Amino acid sequence: MSRTQQEILRTTFDQVPELYDRARPTYPPQVLHDLVALAQLPAKARLVEIGCGTGQATLPLAERGFAITCIELGGQLAAFARRKLASFQSVEVIDANFEDWQPPYAQFDAVVAFTSFHWIDPEVRYTKAADLLRERGKLVIVSAQHVLPADGDLFFLDVQEDYDAVVPDDPKTKTGADGPPHPESVADLAEEIAGSGRFRNLGTRRYLWDVPYTADEYIALLNTYSGHLAFDGKTREQLLTRIHRRIETRPDGKVRKTYLAMLNVAERV
Repeated sequence: MSRTQQEILRTTFDQVPELYDRARPTYPPQVLHDLVALAQLPAKARLVEIGCGTGQATLPLAERGFAITCIELGGQLAAFARRKLASFQSVEVIDANFEDWQPPYAQFDAVVAFTSFHWIDPEVRYTKAADLLRERGKLVIVSAQHVLPADGDLFFLDVQEDYDAVVPDDPKTKTGADGPPHPESVADLAEEIAGSGRFRNLGTRRYLWDVPYTADEYIALLNTYSGHLAFDGKTREQLLTRIHRRIETRPDGKVRKTYLAMLNVAERV
């Protein structure tokens, strides 16, 4: 994917803030617990969050008493997050591009990113994060993706027929003959972090969990994905109608999606 294409895709989430907040799964509580422990965050730590979205991960961090500066590219997402987090005086949501944003005072205890770090320009992401941190400050990256374990739902192999029928030439919809990756085949970011020259990896944790969806719930979820939002209306409707029908005709009328979250905590060097 070109940088221009990525710039376009990362703005699509701003189209559907309410749906995004309702349909996207939240992280298992253990992710937040391990994040705080591995990063050794002090009480009332000062955090920068890259791409807070609707504040799904911001809320449990705010409830722990941290002071959080959220940088969100999408104006509608930022507005939604402000409403959700309005009761926390130590949380600020700034509508800005992380690459260009300059705080009046840096020296933050940690920079955190939940399924957003990969959207940041690779020439900037590590250097900008390091420049925002105090000595020995932490970079916390949580990524999440769809995987298919040995006992996973084979729906995600079968549904490729619908994508091939409607958008056969779109590379974003190709998962290969084996479908989504096996959890064990997904690499963490330790090597990339070390290669940045600005951080050393302190620890990595993996979390695997299932979420069941009805046909309506799964279509709502797909309507929050950048690749699907980028389709023209007619194409998207045709594709989602086929997928909805496929789920409805299953014996239980549901699909079971397996998620892998990866937590990497690194220290500025």
